[in-house]
This record gives sequence, structure tokens and C-alpha cells, in this order.
Amino acid sequence: MKNIQIASDIIPLGEFKTGLSACMKKVQATGHPLIITQNGRPAGVLLSPVEYDNLVYRKQFIESVEQGLAAAESGKVYSTDEVRKMFAKLHP
Repeated sequence: MKNIQIASDIIPLGEFKTGLSACMKKVQATGHPLIITQNGRPAGVLLSPVEYDNLVYRKQFIESVEQGLAAAESGKVYSTDEVRKMFAKLHP
């Protein structure tokens, strides 16, 4: 995700409502997330679809690596021969 630019990437909810179309175009053009505030506090974030997909992919990748590391630490590992045998059964 791109860094947030305080001067241009934070917008009050009222301004967001009146300029929704422009906000969406800006997010798509810059790739920067738009922080929407309500009563001076962060209330939401608008992301481009590409940035959202990147975040989801990154989260899934990190979770997969964490699962692999946990499995290795607990001794749930397979030798190369065992893996080859498993694949051979699945794809004869």
C-alpha cells in the first residue's frame, strides 16, 4: 500500500459525501488510500480495487507462511521422497 499523504489523503465525511465521484477517481488515479473522518476521528478507508486485492493477497501469503513455520516447528514435515509419493498418488 502506498504511504498516506496527510495533506491530501484525509477527508471529513461531509466532504466525502459531496465529492464521492471525485474521491473515487482520485483513489484510482493515485493508488493512495483515502482516510475518511467523522468528528475528527478516522471512520473509514477507501481503497482502490487493486490495493484491496494486494492487501488480501499479502495477508493470505503471510498466513500461509506462518502456518508452514508452525507446522515445521511442531515436527509436521515430510521428506522429499514422501512428498513425491503423495504427488504420485494424486497424479498417476
